[in-house]
Amino acid sequence: MSISTMLALHPDADGGVNEALALAARHAMFCAQMCTSCADSCSAEAMGMRQCIRLCLDCADICQTASRLMVRQTGRNAMILRAMIELCAHACEACAEECERHDHEHCRLCAAMCRECAQDCRSALASVQYGWDASTKPRAAQSLGGSHPAMNDIACE
Repeated sequence: MSISTMLALHPDADGGVNEALALAARHAMFCAQMCTSCADSCSAEAMGMRQCIRLCLDCADICQTASRLMVRQTGRNAMILRAMIELCAHACEACAEECERHDHEHCRLCAAMCRECAQDCRSALASVQYGWDASTKPRAAQSLGGSHPAMNDIACE
């Protein structure tokens, strides 16, 4: 079974699936587990790994939450989804950067998964559009204008 299969079964999907978003959701779920495992391994290392543990746990929580938002198809909240996907990519990049500072195999694997997840999130971000024009955009989106990172590079249909 795959996420894409499950998403295609949603009554509103009409058999179609945003494959970029499905892949990002799948890798965010994997990344959450890899980061949790890395943090656990780091806690058993003899050397101080506090920052690595912190970033791995933060990344794990963000990836888990992002993956849950990415698979929801009922209703629409593109502004929040885009912000969460972007946050996931940033968290993955920060975690990968920290893990790459250490010579542990678990950190190397975690960094590789984080880099892959960040790339998939960036690809998925391009596939999530608001789907409304400026006159019907929700007030929260209008008030943020271009000052909020989630509002950058957003194409309105």
